[in-house]
Amino acid sequence: MERIVKKINLTYYLIYTVTILATIIGYILTMNKANTVDFKSTFSITLSSVVILYIIVSIPAALAIFHRNTKKWSEIEDRLTKLNKYTTGATLRLLIIGSGLVFSVIAFYFLRTESMIFCAVISAIALLFCKPTEGKIISDLKLEDKEE
Repeated sequence: MERIVKKINLTYYLIYTVTILATIIGYILTMNKANTVDFKSTFSITLSSVVILYIIVSIPAALAIFHRNTKKWSEIEDRLTKLNKYTTGATLRLLIIGSGLVFSVIAFYFLRTESMIFCAVISAIALLFCKPTEGKIISDLKLEDKEE
């Protein structure tokens, strides 16, 4: 069980690492404000709309689909299959929500709008709900014992 938690945690922390790298790179690229986009331009409005729409749709969808799938996976008899499906699903959920975080950070540095900061914060909070723990896995999959 510990191996599975570590595998999912690797994805979890890689998302935050990529976010930090995107922040550093975005800051360096837009230090002189020459690479920023006018916030009233069509491109700016379109980009911010796409990011906001992605976050509004992806976070609830990823959480709901994962929750629905864990109910299905908990009924699988084979423990290994059950854990493999959970690992794949949890990783996919993290990638979907985490990409919204990274996109928000990148968009912020080019658009310089508060809405992109809010989108990043919303995605980061959603990621906190996805942090894998052994207890969550046992609870989600209705496992009786903690040993693998």
